[in-house]
Amino acid sequence: MITVAVDCMGGDHGPRVTLAACRQFLSNHPDASLLLVGLPEALSGFVHPRAKVVAASEVVAMDDPIEVALRRKKDSSMRVAIEQVKDGAAQAAVSAGNTGALMAIARYVLKTMDGIERPAIAGRMPNFKGGGSTMLDLGANVDCTPEHLLQFAVLGSALVSVLYDIESPTVGLLNIGEEAIKGNEIIKKAAELLRTAANSGDLNFYGNVEGTDIYQGTVDLIVCDGFVGNVALKASEGLAHKIGEILKQSFMRNIYTRIAAIFAYPVLSDFKDRVDHRRYNGAALLGLNGIVFKSHGSADELAFETALTRAYDAAHHNLLERVRDRIAHAAPLLGVPAAPVSD
Repeated sequence: MITVAVDCMGGDHGPRVTLAACRQFLSNHPDASLLLVGLPEALSGFVHPRAKVVAASEVVAMDDPIEVALRRKKDSSMRVAIEQVKDGAAQAAVSAGNTGALMAIARYVLKTMDGIERPAIAGRMPNFKGGGSTMLDLGANVDCTPEHLLQFAVLGSALVSVLYDIESPTVGLLNIGEEAIKGNEIIKKAAELLRTAANSGDLNFYGNVEGTDIYQGTVDLIVCDGFVGNVALKASEGLAHKIGEILKQSFMRNIYTRIAAIFAYPVLSDFKDRVDHRRYNGAALLGLNGIVFKSHGSADELAFETALTRAYDAAHHNLLERVRDRIAHAAPLLGVPAAPVSD
């Protein structure tokens, strides 16, 4: 039985969305249980044999400064949910709350793994192959060294291997060109480290990739710093939303375009499903001694359920052990003492 701790108070909508998603998740996963963390009065109406309410007296607001969330709200639903993972009561935690606060609290409570200096946020981006490419970092670290990018590649490879059953995921380093001479000194040095890791069998490094490769599905994993990753993520979300608006306006212009929309509906529906960000919701906070997933703050029921499912899959397939194994194998490159590889 996999148990997931849920910050039911987080996000733009709180229990109205999170509880509905939790009920649907339990229906779809008979071997899972949930710890519903939040204000007792807000969760009192939820009854399920595989769900238990864990009381918290405070809520981290979406605009709360990190210091307030970390130092003053020590009994927040976000923190209590993560503490369930630390204490072993849950194998994963999910929150749609304040991203900065979630990262700070998770890092403070769970600590980072040996060999990892900074946790990273890894999310899924749709591609034209019908699936998606995983990308990290999506905003946790705006300034990175080449060594940090190598660590991200090791962490992300383990995540992709676990969640998508790809034994040796291809890794691309996001750059302004495919040629080795392109990019700043940090990117060039990172590419050298990744090639060394590939030669030692620690990674399957494809080489440099460009922005267009994100959507072409050229590689399974795209590595970049958090500044570039967050800009790419927000630009993609904005473009997808705008394309949807333009199509709707075009088909609603007159009676003829509306008739055309009826015949085009199957194609439009397929397009919408393939780029629907809700089906890619749930970003992993990698590099911690525990599994934590971040849902989009504006997530609806479907999107939040997707995040719950990703967290469940990560725990079910032993993500932490797989990450530790990869870190142990790559220990000489990461500059840490080699740890014994688990069976």
